Amino acid sequence: MKLKSYKNNQWQQIYNGCNRWFIRFFKNHNLSVFILLVVVTAFLCVTAFPVAATLERQHIAIGISIQNPPAQTQDLLQQGKVLYEAGQFAEAVKVLQQAVKSFGSQGNELQQAVALSNLALAYQKLGNLPPAQQAITDSLKLLEKSSNSQNLQVLAPILDIQGSIQLDLGQAEQALNTWQRAQVSYKQLGDRNGIIRDRINQAQAWQVLGFYRRALTILTQLQEELQSKPNSVSKAVELRSFGNALQLGGDLNQSRQVLQQSLSIAQKLDSPQDVSAALFSLGNTAQVQQDFKGAIQFYQQAAAIAPHPISKVQAQVNQLNLLVNAGQTAAVQTLLPQIQTQLAQLPASVTTIYAQINLAQSLMKFGTTPEAIAQICAKALQQAQNLADKRAESFTLGTLGSVYEQTKQWSIAQNLTQQALNIAQTINAPDIAYRWHWQLGRLLKQQGEIEGAIASYDTAIGELQTLRSDLVVVNRDVQFSFKESVEPVYRESVELLLQFQQTHPSEPILDKARQRIEALQLAELDDFFREACINAKTVLLDTVVDKDNPTAAIVYPIILPERLQVIVKIPKQPLRNYTVNKSQNEVEGTIKQLREYLLEPDRTEEVQALSQEVYGWLIKEIESDLKDRGVKTLVFVLDGILRNVPMAILYDGQQYLVEKYSVALSLGLQLLALKPLTQTKLNVLAAGLMQPPQRFQQQFPPLPEIKSEFDSISQAIASTTQLLDRDFNSKNLESKVNTVPFNVLHLATHGQFSSSVENTFILANDGPINVTQFDSLLRRRDRTRSEALEMLVLSACQTATGDNRATLGLAGASVKAGARSTLASLWHISDKSTAILIGEFYRELVKNEVTKAEALRRAQVKLLKDYPNYSRPGYWAPYVLVGNWL
Repeated sequence: MKLKSYKNNQWQQIYNGCNRWFIRFFKNHNLSVFILLVVVTAFLCVTAFPVAATLERQHIAIGISIQNPPAQTQDLLQQGKVLYEAGQFAEAVKVLQQAVKSFGSQGNELQQAVALSNLALAYQKLGNLPPAQQAITDSLKLLEKSSNSQNLQVLAPILDIQGSIQLDLGQAEQALNTWQRAQVSYKQLGDRNGIIRDRINQAQAWQVLGFYRRALTILTQLQEELQSKPNSVSKAVELRSFGNALQLGGDLNQSRQVLQQSLSIAQKLDSPQDVSAALFSLGNTAQVQQDFKGAIQFYQQAAAIAPHPISKVQAQVNQLNLLVNAGQTAAVQTLLPQIQTQLAQLPASVTTIYAQINLAQSLMKFGTTPEAIAQICAKALQQAQNLADKRAESFTLGTLGSVYEQTKQWSIAQNLTQQALNIAQTINAPDIAYRWHWQLGRLLKQQGEIEGAIASYDTAIGELQTLRSDLVVVNRDVQFSFKESVEPVYRESVELLLQFQQTHPSEPILDKARQRIEALQLAELDDFFREACINAKTVLLDTVVDKDNPTAAIVYPIILPERLQVIVKIPKQPLRNYTVNKSQNEVEGTIKQLREYLLEPDRTEEVQALSQEVYGWLIKEIESDLKDRGVKTLVFVLDGILRNVPMAILYDGQQYLVEKYSVALSLGLQLLALKPLTQTKLNVLAAGLMQPPQRFQQQFPPLPEIKSEFDSISQAIASTTQLLDRDFNSKNLESKVNTVPFNVLHLATHGQFSSSVENTFILANDGPINVTQFDSLLRRRDRTRSEALEMLVLSACQTATGDNRATLGLAGASVKAGARSTLASLWHISDKSTAILIGEFYRELVKNEVTKAEALRRAQVKLLKDYPNYSRPGYWAPYVLVGNWL
């Protein structure tokens, strides 16, 4: 289908729901509690308005007493406020510039400072950060010229504005310092509300800097403080901001509780706008929790009670997006005309523009004709240009480019995308620019310009790397944000590199491809934990293979849409790769079936048949080379669903892989500092729970064999400290972690790995210990003890059933613990077989002084060959070693 060349004034507007392509915009302008407009009044007041971004903004008026203020100049400030709140930021800039000049000519420096701060906000909304920064700097300079009580009232809110601009500029540390300074000013004023707002802002800055735990500590303290305040609109707003911050941090259950409290207060106070805003935020949290039915209900309720048309539309837009994703065509067709009618009546503003852009994105998924979608984009583009909103203009141009991409009109799509990219670069917006570099790469690839496409993908990924700390707090919706907006950039880049490799063979290209897969894995972990989590000193795996352990080979299977690519590093040989003609759907189908059969007692033949197929994909091609080079250990850097099955069960028709090779897993090309365990005296801290707490007994069975498991550890390793049953609680574990010398932490208890941080935990006698709590506990140990954690053993845990990304929890537990190696089970079968295997593992490790990977191999083979009751793969296969295999 061909589209006519676009002309902005020829197309009409239609409306649909929003998706979250534009989360970064909303994050920048809504996460922190921004001061929206400084106006001159006789008192201090706080008013909150719900908006349809992912979080709400807070409108704050600050009070300054003025003697006989000139009416004309005062009117300019009021006009600026009205224009600002209407989303007409370019017009607000013009009016506020006049106010600045007028106050300057009157010599009224205090009021000029106020007007400049308002001007800075308007520039910020337009995405014009340099002039925004200059305006707020000029505002603060004027305040510094004189010192009086009125200045202090103005200073704190202006510092808030400066902090928000600094954060937009990527200056998170400076923003943190600015908000800390503002907090001091609010303390001097005795303004508790201002103090709370600034502490929420500071928590955001800590999150962006990657210090999630510090941010959470601040937010937890805030919650306690908020509880002591009497109910008020201010408290409802602050709780809502707090709940939104918790959502971005990944504490979804707590976010929901806090938002419910905000809702309850707003209902008691009969404040429709705050009720609607709380319901809207609850819908966002429910959506991130993948409670889509609940999210739709929250959005419906938010729309029903919203006092402002734009708030109503935005709630309906989010609702519609979920209906589109769920394929509920009838419901979409019912809701769509309502949204169209209401949007058509809204005046042109930034929020109206984004509603149209988001609508276009949803309509692409819904299958609406490209012409209709292009009309929406063109109308939004015209409005963005009229309002001089460069950020919105970039979004609309890029989205319009993607419409032409759908219709295969490559040159027009490329031209629009390049325009969008130029604007994004002009306003220094890497979060937008990476999308258009990505889109440009796709378009160049379609036109056969492979090298240009590779360069565009390289730039897109470079932008993503610079955004690493920001991305982790942009959005917690794994299924949409990461899976659709980040992961494809890496995968398509790898596919392009390997396609180029076929015609231009080059080891550097292969190396670049596997580095991309490693970067993707790190990005997945960052996304999992909501913070940039791997910054430790590492060593290259190739160095280990070529020098330190030349009997190990590394296998990198990479799942691409149409084929499976395998990159191999064999000791002292260049990288090589080969292609398996299996599509992603075929690979995932086989692996899913294999995982299911592994858990069924009468499916051994089927397991062997499927395992043999996977062996053919990954090992058969290099079998002779492995033998010729004397390879004894295979290290797998697994991709996607391949992580859900243990490589030890691969079958060559006669033997399982574990019968021939030690097997280990790695997160990527790099490894925490290498040191063979045989050179280290082992000290074990073992904690176990034979009987789960009463409230978990229906969910988890008893583990009576843990006592024999601990006995076998003590027999192998003399230096063992134990916490069993009642003694194994979070307080005692923390105490022992901080006081007992150990380099192996052995946890024999139920636990679960999941693609959600909040559902990744180990079970203690006093309840679950979440993986982030676990991380915090071990980090405190790191500050007091120099002894590295050589190994973390999780002997009764399992990955969440049906969760294709659950092994992120396993990898994450290892990374967050700072463990050089982690031994864990992908599923839990029998605590008796576990006790036998763990006992054999430690005996081999200590008695025969073999590597960790070889000790695990021998223990697994022992179960397979010497224990007929446990010879089935389901018993010995689930145990995997992650990290350092030496």
